Amino acid sequence: MNIDAEISLYPLRTSDLSGPIHGFLQRIHQAGLEVHPGPMSSRITGECSELFRTIGNAFESSAEQGDVVLVFKVSNACR
Repeated sequence: MNIDAEISLYPLRTSDLSGPIHGFLQRIHQAGLEVHPGPMSSRITGECSELFRTIGNAFESSAEQGDVVLVFKVSNACR
């Protein structure tokens, strides 16, 4: 099943916000999911299990590099 997700990553305790966000979205894109960046959030489209696995891996990688907050909304009806 294909789903859509609205996702926002917020790096904490750093003055470099764009680097961690760009790296996070790049990891998702490199995994083969569709990424549509926006000014405050991004829309990700893909197969359900792959999307959840990829977001989890990208979050884990980002969290290893610094403190982050991830806001993640998922829908199977918003295409």
